[in-house]
Amino acid sequence: MPQDHSFDVVSEFDRQELVNAVDQARREITTRYDFKGIDVEMTLEDETITLLTGTDAQLKSIIDVLQSKAHRRGLDLKVLDPQKPEAAAKGNVRQVVKLRKGIGEELARDLTKRIRGQHPKAQVRTQGDQLRVTSKDKDELQAVIQQLRDLDLDVPLQFTNYR
Repeated sequence: MPQDHSFDVVSEFDRQELVNAVDQARREITTRYDFKGIDVEMTLEDETITLLTGTDAQLKSIIDVLQSKAHRRGLDLKVLDPQKPEAAAKGNVRQVVKLRKGIGEELARDLTKRIRGQHPKAQVRTQGDQLRVTSKDKDELQAVIQQLRDLDLDVPLQFTNYR
């Protein structure tokens, strides 16, 4: 009896690399000439990064610096989900950047339907915020991974526990 092979589809990021990227962005912003004498706050929380500064242009510059630091540290930029800027106290502008982690229920259903449509021999199960794909054929699993990589999703996908 051939054994089943499997892998997990997850969407996560290295938290420590994100902390390092935010720290590096903070340091660069404090040394940049175009931010001299301007109050800039960058607060990292569990699921968001909050940016606070004087103008929209400065906010765009901060996000550019943050994205470049995150990219250099090996983080997928799809992890960062900037929301709309909003007015804050004292004439400042605040922007919340949400951190994408995990595969949502709706996305899990969509991915399951796509995988089952093209690969009927593969079984897909939802386990919390990840998917487990199993099949008796390793080539089938490789084809599923390739199919998922070819999709242009808002969420970064990783493939772990390949057995």
